[in-house]
Amino acid sequence: MLPFATQFAHKQTMNDNNIDDRSLRGLWKWATTPPQAYVVYVLALILVWGLSFLAGTLNPKRTGGTAPPPVSAPQR
Repeated sequence: MLPFATQFAHKQTMNDNNIDDRSLRGLWKWATTPPQAYVVYVLALILVWGLSFLAGTLNPKRTGGTAPPPVSAPQR
């Protein structure tokens, strides 16, 4: 082994602490870690903005004749 390679030699074996958890709890744990949390937050803001924009542009159906007839002014 080269002399400088001893600095980079592994002292401990790697263990598998990050078991691939494909449940909803695993997804939540992954999404709330800092790098992904920022992206999830921005995507949630875009989704809320898009849905509110879509809801604001919808036109309600206009049904004719459901309003009461106008009240005439009393005669003098």
